[in-house]
Amino acid sequence: MQNDWYEFARRFYRENQAEYRPTRQGFPADLVAGLTFAVVNVPQAMATALLAAVNPVFGLYTLMIATPLGAIFTSSVFMNVSTTSALAVAAGSAIDHLQGEQRVQALIVLVMLVGIFQMLAGLLRLGFLLKFVSNSVMVGFITGIALLIIMGQVGDFTGYISPFQNKILKSLDTLLHFDEFNIPTFVVGLATVGLIYGFGRTKLRRVALILALIVATLLPLIFGWQQVLLVRDIADIPRALPKPVLPNLWMIVGMSGPALAIAIIGLVQGAGVSQSYPNPDGSYPNVSRDFFGQGVANFFAAFFQAIPAGGSMSGTAVIVSAGARTRWANIVSGVFVALIVLLLAPVVGLIPMPAMAGLLIVVGIQSIKVDAIVTVYQTNKVAATVMFMTTLTTLIIPLQFAVFVGVAFSILLHVARSSNRVRVVQFVPVEGGFPEERAAPDRLESNAITILHVYGSLFFAGASTFEKLLPTPAGSQRPVVILLMRGRDEIGSTFLGVLRRYADNVKAAGGKVILTGVDDQVRHQLARTGMLAYLGENNVLSATPRLGEAMNQAVAEARAWLEVDGK
Repeated sequence: MQNDWYEFARRFYRENQAEYRPTRQGFPADLVAGLTFAVVNVPQAMATALLAAVNPVFGLYTLMIATPLGAIFTSSVFMNVSTTSALAVAAGSAIDHLQGEQRVQALIVLVMLVGIFQMLAGLLRLGFLLKFVSNSVMVGFITGIALLIIMGQVGDFTGYISPFQNKILKSLDTLLHFDEFNIPTFVVGLATVGLIYGFGRTKLRRVALILALIVATLLPLIFGWQQVLLVRDIADIPRALPKPVLPNLWMIVGMSGPALAIAIIGLVQGAGVSQSYPNPDGSYPNVSRDFFGQGVANFFAAFFQAIPAGGSMSGTAVIVSAGARTRWANIVSGVFVALIVLLLAPVVGLIPMPAMAGLLIVVGIQSIKVDAIVTVYQTNKVAATVMFMTTLTTLIIPLQFAVFVGVAFSILLHVARSSNRVRVVQFVPVEGGFPEERAAPDRLESNAITILHVYGSLFFAGASTFEKLLPTPAGSQRPVVILLMRGRDEIGSTFLGVLRRYADNVKAAGGKVILTGVDDQVRHQLARTGMLAYLGENNVLSATPRLGEAMNQAVAEARAWLEVDGK
């Protein structure tokens, strides 16, 4: 097994050594970018771990292990694979029912499974599946996550302990009991938020988070506010590197469902990040390899008690804006985070919890993309409905299932909209010119040819709508219907049922149905289901490279049939 991994690593490096070898020109810039990221994201990683309700140091372990591994194995040169609020909240929701050591064991198994699912997605090249997660779903999901982040911090931010467990009720209860806020705690929280936004408007904006936390940490020490809760009061911050921990494999079954949902969330986020930052040569990263790289990062980081990691837009922006030249910027950032833990662990423990809550509230506010929400709202009612329902479900059901519910809403509403957008029109041939499009008649004419063209989907409910729009043959004699099928490479069983019933009615009136512009795949479907034999092979005309050729042939044959049978 070890030899297999060794050979894989050797082959991987040999094939990509030019890309992975540090350069004299680029490495100094990468060191600066990596250090900048480490300083800026240490507090954010700790705060993100709190969203999962685990030891804040687990967020730092994620930066130490997952970020360098993600940089090595992803196709994207610049994408930063690190902690994200969406993944942390989803992970916290998945292990919310567990306490103590069981919670940590569940986290290890959860992150390991996330890595496995993501690696499989990469190896099987499943990038195309992302199209089923619409932008409306993701905007609604991220908005819901942002609201959960903000509401989840009201206790630490105000010092008020609400009796409610539900975050919505807890937030409302806290607002109603503003007179019971712990003033020193509330002041530290407000100061942190104000300082982050204040420093963010200056040249110090890149280190706004760390500066705000430094000032917030000094406030309780200067004023003697001993009632303000500190990080060390809720968790030990070891002055050591993480040690590997074996997973409890008995938890795999229970964690599989949430892990799959979290893996999908991470992949969707990662794809959005990597495709926003082209590689130095101008090429766009390979999505499937990015899947695999994120999977490797999560799989190995899991054994070191990391929280789920994924493509981080904010982390990538920091790395790029700090002057990163190659993937080494993300690789060395993990080393700098390790040095910070080894040298400054006692200082980290002095950070006030209301300061961490204030930082997360800022993260939540910044995660609400008003422009994206407005764009979705203005697109159409279906997109707006999907976004609203996804946000609502994110707030009221376990988070790991909310994205699936959003996708289900999206698909159902798409099917409903598609079925309502089916339109049947009549094509009337014009001598020496192009056919004229008219509204389809309600009734077929006797001894006449009616050419019909369909706009819209003919699957599921769309086929039923199509059936209602077809002109009836009742009362007609020997009508001929030519149905244009060009551009349809597949048909469903519902449509076949509609076609058979309509052909029966037309035949009962002494007429016939002709299909034109039929794709080879559709012809095979008609043959397999017996519809080709039922209609007659001569009445199913294949598509040709010339537009309208099959239709003109059908018209000529229909006229000949009417003339022969009419004599």
